[in-house]
Amino acid sequence: MLECRSKPLPPDKETDDEEDEFIRVRSNCTIFLGYTSNIVSSGLRDTIRYLVKNHMVDCIVTTAGGVEEDFIKCLAPTYIGSFDLDGRKLRDEGINRIGNLMVPNSNYCAFEDWIVPLLDEMLEEQKTKDVLWTPSKMIAWLGSKINNEESIYYWASKNKIPVLCPALTDGSLGDMMFFHSFRKPGLILDILSDLRRINRMAMKAVNSGMIIIGGGVIKHHICNANLMRNGADFAVFVNTASEFDGSDSGARPDEAISWGKIKKTAAPVKIYAEASLVLPLLVMETFAKFLNKK
Repeated sequence: MLECRSKPLPPDKETDDEEDEFIRVRSNCTIFLGYTSNIVSSGLRDTIRYLVKNHMVDCIVTTAGGVEEDFIKCLAPTYIGSFDLDGRKLRDEGINRIGNLMVPNSNYCAFEDWIVPLLDEMLEEQKTKDVLWTPSKMIAWLGSKINNEESIYYWASKNKIPVLCPALTDGSLGDMMFFHSFRKPGLILDILSDLRRINRMAMKAVNSGMIIIGGGVIKHHICNANLMRNGADFAVFVNTASEFDGSDSGARPDEAISWGKIKKTAAPVKIYAEASLVLPLLVMETFAKFLNKK
């Protein structure tokens, strides 16, 4: 995948008059990176940020938690606890548990204080400048506002890497938009424009690669976009899900080939592993080595 990406663009692709700067073909292999929210929560934020900061991926698909957790960590710390802490006691103490991680309610209060004025600005731009907000446009704008180099989305915004989140309302960010809709109703998020964005990115790609950490909506969204080009040329899945329950998360690459989401000529890989253990190793042995050679 990386060797393919390093090759020069074909002459007919060197000039791209695409108006949407996020869709322009920039390399010989367009790499789609997908990850679920627990990846950002569980300590892989630095690994993801490394890829984005060094512009080694071209498109990100994540869930609402994968967006908001990054911003919240810019505002307040998350603490390591234990998987077996008593949920009732934590509730009384105002602490939310994500696996073995502890997130105080005050973190979400800090997030609310930061995000609400920005939602006000978004609504004002929608009304006065006819701005049509999409999830990816919103994430890029928030990334430009966070002003923190520890943020994944600060670098995504800076490097013009689109971040797609088809379920952006499914989290604290959705809660904030829900509350905001009563105080100042009218904000609109257009998900269809983002669907066009990711599908067109796949269709325009010279070659296409998928790196999917986890499953669910992020996995299907990337795979389905690549169906629009009759399959990705490269694919790496990392998750612990089994195929025997019929879930898309557990589906092996061979199933994706049957749908035309991965090309028949590809040599895809699924790694059955816990991502927080193996992803840093994979990135170190591939992307980091490749970058250091350059």
